[in-house]
Formats: sequence, C-alpha cells, structure tokens
Amino acid sequence: MDIYEELATIKKAGRACALATIVQAVGSSPQRAGAKMLVRDDGSISGTLGGGCIEERVRQLALLALEDASTRTVPFDLTETESGLICGGQIVIFIEPVFPDPRIIVIGAGHVGKALATVARFSGFRATVIDDREEYANPGNIPDAEVIVNPFGDPLRGVTIDGGTGVVIATRGHTHDLDALKTVLRTPAGYIGLVGSRRKKAVLSGTLLDAGFSRHDVERIIVPAGLPIGSVTPEEIAISIMAQIIGIRRRHDINRGNSSCGRIVEADGAAEAAPPAR
Repeated sequence: MDIYEELATIKKAGRACALATIVQAVGSSPQRAGAKMLVRDDGSISGTLGGGCIEERVRQLALLALEDASTRTVPFDLTETESGLICGGQIVIFIEPVFPDPRIIVIGAGHVGKALATVARFSGFRATVIDDREEYANPGNIPDAEVIVNPFGDPLRGVTIDGGTGVVIATRGHTHDLDALKTVLRTPAGYIGLVGSRRKKAVLSGTLLDAGFSRHDVERIIVPAGLPIGSVTPEEIAISIMAQIIGIRRRHDINRGNSSCGRIVEADGAAEAAPPAR
C-alpha cells in the first residue's frame, strides 16, 4: 500500500500517526531526499529511511511528536560514531504528527441535529448522528454524517468516545435528554452540550443528583449549548455550538498541546430560544 494511502486509512480509523521525511541528503546516505517512513501510534512503522539506528531514533522522536503535537526537524551525521552507519553523509529528517479529524456525536436527528451535522462536516469534524427513529437517522435525511439508530436509553451502543470527542444532546423530549445524559456522563467525552434552557438544566441537574451522579458530573453539562450569539434558527444554533466546540478545542491545543476538547465552564444563552428538536 502507498504510504499516503496507509496514512489516510489510519486517519479514517480515528488513529494518529507521524510521517517522517528525509528533506535533505548530503553526500553518501542509504536513502535520498523524499524517502518516507510512517510511524503509527502503537510504534509500528511502514516505509524506510534506510534502516539502522536512524529508524529507531526517528521512531522514538515520532512518538514524542504525537505526545506533544509538534513537528521536529532532526539532522543526522551518518558516521559510525553517530549512527552505527559508515555512509559518511548527512541527512535532515522532518517529522510531522498527523491526527484524525476531531469527532462530534449528536444525539437527536431533528432540525438542530441535522443542521449540526452539516456545520460539523464543513468545519472539518467527523460527525455521527444518533436517533431512535430510522426515518430520521438515515443517510438520505442526514447525508453529512454517519447515522446510527439506537434507543435513547442506550444511545452509544457500538460507539467509542474518548476525551477528544464532543457530544451534543438534542433529542425531541425531556425524558430522552435525561436518558442520553445518564449514558454520556459515564464517558470521558471532553464536551457535553445540551440544547435547552437554564430552566431545563435546573430540572435535569436535580434529577441526575437524585440518581447518584456527583456535582462534578452535573457541572460537565453545558446548558444551553453554544455561544451567546442570539441564535434562533436550527442553523444559527448549530453554528453557535460548533463555534463553542472549536474555541474549546483550540484553547486546549494551546494550553495542553493536543486535540482533546477539554473541560469548560457553562456558556450563556445561545440555545435559549431553540425550537423543540423534532
């Protein structure tokens, strides 16, 4: 398989990798400029930079690049002392981490859920929309996302969530919202947003606390989801929510050096005037 095809396959599977490329070669070297090696997040490799100690060193540096989400430019002197090789030349290797597109899970395939899938795709996110009605959760109705038909009492069946995943709950009713929240709060999702009003949050918070969830659990929920831009239509609400998720993700990139959404404080008002999810 071509190394770029392999990279695309890894990215599509939701995994990370790093691409190491010889960008300069002077004198005698086992590979010329342009040679590439792919280092997967489990440390396995594809391609070659010429073998020997260089590849092992690059593999280690590539894994570090994945940890801190930064590129590296590394020179190598191809002498026996430096690398175990006796080619006598010099090479420079550029290491670039490659991460999968960020992911958003939308529970509810109504007006807001459908609009959010479109805005998410446009923003470079992989979107999954979940609903208990096949007539809504289907590719014909929502072409911009993966669609799954699951009951709201078990909405994440078959779905993997990590700290970089954003989850937005926009079901058609209070009971479904509560069922979905009880499941989502048991995951490490970095963003949990609920389309609704502050009144809705007050009611749901009390119910969740009575059900055994902690105050910390309840504080993870952002209600209303989205930035306070005065949004009213489903499309405006979707834009406000995606803007909030992007802002959190970018702040976390700066502060923590990775693509996880991170934890935030409650936002104000964006979905206050949201129409009921269909």
